[in-house]
Parts: sequence; structure tokens; C-alpha cells
Amino acid sequence: MDDWKLQQGNLGHEPDEDPDAAMLDEARQPLSRKVPIASSKVNPYRMVIVARLVILAFFLRYRLMNPVHDALGLWLTSIICEIWFAFSWILDQFPKWFPIDRETYLDRLSIRYEREGEPNMLAPVDVFVSTVDPMKEPPLVTANTVLSILAMDYPVDKISCYISDDGASMCTFEALSETAEFARKWVPFCKKFSIEPRAPEMYFSEKVDYLKDKVQPTFVKDRRAMKREYEEFKVRINALVAKAQKVPQGGWIMQDGTPWPGNNTKDHPGMIQVFLGHSGGHDTEGNELPRLVYVSREKRPGFQHHKKAGAMNALIRVSAVLTNAPFMLNLDCDHYVNNSKAAREAMCFLMDPQTGKKVCYVQFPQRFDGIDRHDRYANRNTVFFDINMKGLDGIQGPAYVGTGCVFRRQALYGYNPPKGPKRPKMVSCDCCPCFGKRKKVKYEGNDANGEAASLRGMDDDKEVLMSQMNFEKKFGQSSIFVTSTLMEEGGVPPSASPASQLKEAIHVISCGYEDKTEWGIELGWIYGSITEDILTGFKMHCRGWRSIYCMPKRAAFKGTAPINLSDRLNQVLRWALGSIEIFFSRHCPLWYGYKEGKLKWLERFAYANTTVYPFTSIPLVAYCVLPAVCLLTDKFIMPPISTFAGLYFVALFSSIIATGLLELKWSGVSIEEWWRNEQFWVIGGVSAHLFAVIQGLLKVLAGIDTNFTVTSKAADDEEFGELYTFKWTTLLIPPTTILIINIVGVVAGISDAINNGYQSWGPLFGKLFFSFWVIVHLYPFLKGLMGRQNRTPTIVVIWSVLLASIFSLLWVRIDPFVLKTKGPDTKLCGINC
Repeated sequence: MDDWKLQQGNLGHEPDEDPDAAMLDEARQPLSRKVPIASSKVNPYRMVIVARLVILAFFLRYRLMNPVHDALGLWLTSIICEIWFAFSWILDQFPKWFPIDRETYLDRLSIRYEREGEPNMLAPVDVFVSTVDPMKEPPLVTANTVLSILAMDYPVDKISCYISDDGASMCTFEALSETAEFARKWVPFCKKFSIEPRAPEMYFSEKVDYLKDKVQPTFVKDRRAMKREYEEFKVRINALVAKAQKVPQGGWIMQDGTPWPGNNTKDHPGMIQVFLGHSGGHDTEGNELPRLVYVSREKRPGFQHHKKAGAMNALIRVSAVLTNAPFMLNLDCDHYVNNSKAAREAMCFLMDPQTGKKVCYVQFPQRFDGIDRHDRYANRNTVFFDINMKGLDGIQGPAYVGTGCVFRRQALYGYNPPKGPKRPKMVSCDCCPCFGKRKKVKYEGNDANGEAASLRGMDDDKEVLMSQMNFEKKFGQSSIFVTSTLMEEGGVPPSASPASQLKEAIHVISCGYEDKTEWGIELGWIYGSITEDILTGFKMHCRGWRSIYCMPKRAAFKGTAPINLSDRLNQVLRWALGSIEIFFSRHCPLWYGYKEGKLKWLERFAYANTTVYPFTSIPLVAYCVLPAVCLLTDKFIMPPISTFAGLYFVALFSSIIATGLLELKWSGVSIEEWWRNEQFWVIGGVSAHLFAVIQGLLKVLAGIDTNFTVTSKAADDEEFGELYTFKWTTLLIPPTTILIINIVGVVAGISDAINNGYQSWGPLFGKLFFSFWVIVHLYPFLKGLMGRQNRTPTIVVIWSVLLASIFSLLWVRIDPFVLKTKGPDTKLCGINC
């Protein structure tokens, strides 16, 4: 309209819109937004879930009302299994009722907090990396993770990297020293040419066109020089590892001639070394580098150290004394930064003035390198990260999964989230006494006062804490650390000297520091389970915090996963055992956290499922054995199927298939990934989960701590060579037994049907269906047992055994070499009969 008026001469020319004003308007916009899944995808999904629930109820009613009297034991076992499966399905399915996606706006973040000519206002971030044994966690892998952190696209004075060496290894210490020197060359190279990823091993091994989008004429020359530098760096690191293979009789000696303090890994003092920092922390071009700190906490006999959770809590206290950033990024030593803007992605949620104050952490999905194309053992875990976690994000937020997570420091200190301003009570006139008297309502400003109201909850929480208890009993005997816990925006006092800071940092990682405090009980990473990640996130959600699930287009972090069968099963065993420990602890989601009432019901369902799922292994094993038992005993666990019963079966299987297909539609997960997840759910359920239940019960009830050892053989030096490595472990026994029983059952059932005639083929097909269901789900397990890829294909071996067995039995039944005559037997009645 204004353009038309200008053309008519009725509107004077106005000055152009101020670009600064437009930029300010853009800066006021939200830094992220919630993107609901399209209703055309979600609504049919929800309708099918409700229909499946109704069908399941009718099916179970039919099963209960129609017992099989001639196989009562088998029928009762199947009923118990089916009821448990229904309960487990409800716990898993309904937390996926509100799936959402999210978008971030990195440009708005820069406009708001990185204005030109003004100090950078992005919040500092402390990055934690934990490692234990350099023989199991190669120093070169840890070095690549550290290098990718130091080269992140974030202000260098806002990043500090802390390495926890819980094994007090001199090899790790020296490798970190080499890494700090190489970082002086690697970091400026990354930032000059904006390369991705910024872990050199992954960058140089990528099979892509590295000249794409690179216009600088010196790039090729600089890349070749940097690759040569990295190869030399690798040689030095590998030499350190080779040297560490054989420990000298008198222990390790440092370069200055003094003994290495960590020669006894179970009895040594605390060690802290600042490799890059205020003094000497510059690259080859003279630019400042992020801080890099080596930490090995004190260990003494007779003290409980709490493994990884204790190491992470030590890093919280050290970082609070030295840098005290308000946010902390936690990474495993084998998870490198694949997206250099990952920290900025998290800040779009944590620094959002509208919703950020109530966010305790931002969890990124785990992505992995080095997995075979077909992902035989579901190492990518795509169904969990792309379906379950999206569903939780629509409720109260995703669970913490141990790595790739940016925390708010105040949330780890046990504080409650800030309370928003209360809504004013309803005001009415004096004309009706039923609605009370007229009250004056004072309206406050939207900016400063609104923000003050949002922080009032946390301030009140701190005042109550100060009045009711001594801070030192909660946080420990360190005045400097206690003072840092009250600084919500982070930072250290400017008067603090580096020497006094290091002295206090050594103090807070001493063995007895946590005695008679709330560390591991209410503060930091929570103790009591080997899966401390689930427990830590659960405690935060119970206090009323919410978490965010961030899935940038380029994966934020990538790690390595065990790809051979035995290592994968042992990994799953560890997770399941941690869930069992939580189930038998006071933090069990079935009964913990009702007093505060801040944990939403669907979120509680999800946490309950994370602790209950290992128990599904018991009915799953029984259900996998039932088809073979029915085939071998010629029994059937179903009554004669009527028309209505047939409809129940058809409707139930149709709803199961429809639920899966609609889930894949809104999540974008491929059907192959979904099927691999289903297969490994059975494989893990009948092996690792079963052993976890047994081991957990022995530990809780009898105090017996058992370990399942793995004996490995060497793998070939080829791509995915580890996939075909066979490592014997007791976890392989149950699924192997179930496979053999079902194969024998199939053979026996078919031979019995051949003997008994056509009338027995009808019930046989129902039994064969369930047996083949078991065999198909355990097929990747059998393929793992068969070993190398260049052997006879597994499917050929299976069908060969089946067909050979059936043909042999059929041959015996027909017996073609014996002459068959019709009529009466002449031997009995003579020739005149």
C-alpha cells in the first residue's frame, strides 16, 4: 500500500529502515522453536495405538477364558508371558505419544550475544573427557577427541577442556603433552579453512572431495603439510603406547628424573597439569588457545571411588575452582566433535531468555563410525535415538545417555529450577459477593522485572538452603568451591591467583573430600549404579527440570561402538545390570519422586521401562522355547480356533504391523534399521538381559558379585575385520541352546506330521510359524557364530541342515527298497486266505 501511495505522490519519502533496528528485531526472536510432527502422520499413529490396546485387551480376555486343559502348564506359561509383554509394551509405547522435532537459529544467537564492537557474551563451557586405561582406550583416540574440542567454533576464552585420567597413566599424560603441542598447528588450520570434522584422524580418512567449497589457493599445500605433521604426531603417540606395554621394574620415571606419582594406580596423590592456559597457550600464528587441563584424582586404599561417576564429580569441583563455567559438556574419550558448532546449538536452548532457565541439560543423539553397512547387531540404536528420544522430548525431555550432553552447572548442584511468575488471581467487581472483593493488581514490566521473577525461585531456594543447613556439609570443606556454587553466571574471583587455585583444586579431588557430604547422593553424578547417567538425569527430572533433545542436521558428536557379537553383548549386559541396580535401589522410578510431584506420568513410564526391561528376558526365553516344546510334545497352547478367535489374531498382528509402519513414517527410520533393532531385542533379551537379571539378583540378595569374562582372539587388519572376530563368552550359551531346540523341534514336528497324515498338518503350521519367528530373529546371532564372510553363507547352512534332516526322515518313512503289497498278510492266514 505504501508503494502504491508513493507512486501516486500521496506519501512522502521516508528514510530507509534502520538496519540496526532490523537486527535488534531479529535478536529478540526465539533462538529455537519446537516443530510438531505433522498431524497427518501422528494422529493415525495414535489411533492405531488405541486400537491396538483395545484389541490386546480382547485377545487376553479370550486367552484367559479358553484354557487348554491337555496342556495346562504350557498354556499358563504362555498367558503369563503375554500379559508381561502387554505391560512392557505399554511402558514403551505411551511415552512416544507426543513426538516433536526442534530447530535452532544460530544466526540469532550470534546477533544477540556476539555483537560487533562489543565483548562476546556467549556463556563459557567446560568440557569433560574421561579415560581410564590407555591399553583399552588408545591415547590416539583420546587425542583426536581433545583436538576436536580445542578446534570448536566457539570463542577460545570461553572453552576449557578437562581430561580425567582415572588410571593415573604416564602414557596418557605424555600423550596429552604431545597433543597440546600438535594443537598449536592443528587448531589454526581448522579455523582458517573451516574444515569438518575437526578430529584429524577422521578428517584425513574421509573419502570425499576435500577441495569442495575451498577457494583459498594455499589450501592444498597447507593440507599436505598438515597431513605430514599428523602422521609424525601419530608415530610419536604410537611410540609412547609401545613403550607403555612393558612397565619398568622400578616404575616410570619422568623427564626430570623423579618417579611418576601414579606408579601405583590404586594409591597415588591427586595430580593436575595445565597444558594450555594463560601462559604459553598460543598457536603458531600467535592466537590464544583454549585451556587444556590434565586431572587425575587422588586414590587411596580403603576409600570408595565410585568409578566414572566419582571421576566426573571430581571434574565438576576442579573446573569450578579453576574456570567455573555455567555449562559443562560431557564426552567419552572416543566421542569426538563432528560438528564444530555443537556448543552453539546447545546454547540456543540453554541461553534462551524465555525457556532456557528451566533446562537442565541438552542431550545430543549418539552417532557412530566404523559400523558395517547392514548394522548386524543394531549398534547405531537408531530406533531409540530417533523414535524414543523424540517422544520423550515432547513430555519432559530425553534421558541422559552418558555422553554428548551439555549440562547446566546449577542443576548438577541439586538446585531446583526457577519458578515462573505466578498468574494473578481472578478479579471481579463488587456486584456479586460470591466472587469476593475487588483487588488491585499491580502489573510489572516485562523485561527486567519479569526476568527477576523468573530467577526468584532459585534465589529463594538458595536463601532457604543457607538458613537451614551448612553449605560445607552439602558441598564439602572448601570455601572457594562453596563460593563458586552461588555464582549462577559462573566465573572466578579476579583476585584469585593461579597458585592458590591449583592448591584448592588439588584439595577438592582428595579421597576424603566427599565424606559426609551429599556428593553422589543429591549432587553431581549420582552413585549406586554402573549406569550413573540414567540415575543422574532421573534425579533432575524429579526436581522439576526439563531437558532438550537436539538433533542438528550434521551429527554433533561421533564415537566408536563394539561391532563384534561378544563385545556388543557384554556392553548390553552392563547397561542391563545398571538398570537392575536402579530397580532395587531407593531411586526406582516405580516409587521414587512422588513427594515433589514434578515428574510427569509419561516421563515416569519411560524411566520405569528403563529399569524393568531386563526382566522381560525371563518371559522372552520361555516364549522362545515354547514353540519347540509344542513341536516335540505334539501339544498346542491354543484352543481350537473359532471365527472370532481368528479375527482376534488377524486384528492383533495387523495392529502390530501398522504401529511399526506409522512409527517409521513420522520418525524417518528405515525399515531395515527397525528390523535390526527387533532382531537384537530378541538376541539381547535371551542372553545379556537374562544374565543381568541373574547377576543382579545374586548381588542384591546374596551379595555375590559375578563377572562374565571374555576371551578374545586376534582379528584381521581389514575393514570390519572385528565384525568376524569370535570371542567366547557365557552369554552365547542361551541363544545357541534356543536355536538348536527350535531347529530340532521343526524337524521333529514335520516328521511327526508326515507319520500321522494330513489331519495333523493344520496345527503344525501354527507351531512352525512361532518357531520360524524365533529362528529369524536369532539369525544375526547365528551369523555371528558362523564367523567369517567368505565361508558358506549361513542361510545355506540352515536350509541344508533342515532339508537334509527332513529328507532323511521322509526317506525312512517311505522306505522305497521294501516291496509294499496290498491285501492280507499271507504269513498269517496262509495261501488260501
